[in-house]
Amino acid sequence: MRPPICAVCGERFDPAGKGGLVYFVMRKSDEEWRKRMKKIHSVGHPPWAEWFCAKHYPIAVKYNTLTIDEAWKRMREDLKIT
Repeated sequence: MRPPICAVCGERFDPAGKGGLVYFVMRKSDEEWRKRMKKIHSVGHPPWAEWFCAKHYPIAVKYNTLTIDEAWKRMREDLKIT
């Protein structure tokens, strides 16, 4: 698992605070990743999850019913990131 560094702004934060890890809907490639990890008895940072600081956590949670690709698209629009 990667350390708690916001995927939007790069801020390192304490996950005991208001930020956190957001899991999005898994894509087919994410299911395949999970199966590979299980098969080789390994762990890692799930490709369908990202850390978000307190400032960006609420917007990420807003889109956690989408895949991470679609969520990023929506978050970029909301945050006016090009």
